[in-house]
Amino acid sequence: MADVAREAGVSKSTVSQYLNKRYEYMGEKTKQKIEEAIETLGYQPNFLARSLKQKRTSLIGIIVANITHYFSTEVSRAIEDYFHQYDLQTIVCNADDNPEKEKKYIEMLRAKQVDGLIIFPTGKNNDLYESMVKQNYPVVFVDRKVENLDVFSIITDNTESTYKAIQHFIKHGHHHIAFAVQPLTVSTRIERLEGYKKALTEAGLEVNPNYIIEASIPEMKKKLEQLFTSEVKPTALFAANDRVFIALGEFLKEKGMKFGKDLDVVVFDNIPFSQMLETSLSFIIQPAAKMGTKAAELLHEQIRKESHIPEVFVFPSEMI
Repeated sequence: MADVAREAGVSKSTVSQYLNKRYEYMGEKTKQKIEEAIETLGYQPNFLARSLKQKRTSLIGIIVANITHYFSTEVSRAIEDYFHQYDLQTIVCNADDNPEKEKKYIEMLRAKQVDGLIIFPTGKNNDLYESMVKQNYPVVFVDRKVENLDVFSIITDNTESTYKAIQHFIKHGHHHIAFAVQPLTVSTRIERLEGYKKALTEAGLEVNPNYIIEASIPEMKKKLEQLFTSEVKPTALFAANDRVFIALGEFLKEKGMKFGKDLDVVVFDNIPFSQMLETSLSFIIQPAAKMGTKAAELLHEQIRKESHIPEVFVFPSEMI
């Protein structure tokens, strides 16, 4: 910076103001001289030195549960867009729903001194979550809740949206309704199953455990095979997320079955290619961009030391 100041014939503080885009009292001629000096010398600001001085790295960590979910991509994009306007950069890490991997990413990002974390939690690293909260480290949870933890969380109305979707099936004459979900290890999946059971029970329909398919994605088609070889086959199915829906689509294609004709389906997730499907389906759409922006705002407030009492923000989803 001293070299740039000397080359441009200005003070170091003027160069600093230029680099930090504080142009209020700077003439165009001065700006041009500094710009030319930077270009001539090939100057690059030392962000490490700056972060040491400011005690901030201007980096934000995002740890998603599984990057293959389109919802995760939409939320991450909204977070990145928000912080970009404040010259803060984001680092996205994919935990693969693996608690060990999540733990390593949290520790690695904190070692790199990122200014805060936005996490889609696995729910299995409670001691680590609690230590961040106790240290007043800026953190926001997205998509999933962790019980008995005082932390900002952004979720959707999983139970209520699923409940309404199953009611929709029942109103259209379906009594044999299946529910397909990945292992019930996180709050979103558990809450969606609760909505399914609640709707059936209130309608006086049996909650048949054989109609509840709980399996990893590699095992999903095998479980669907068992379901559709049963004596009384379901006429409708609720797919708990986009990956379950894709596995279901592959299974139906292999069996020569079609959405809407052989099986009515509702999918809980944002599917980017849904309008290209031959048969119109119902999708429960989460307001991913709004959820991502709100998560970013809450984290930014914590980084700026604006004190608020942590709370859970519930964004309603919409069935389309």
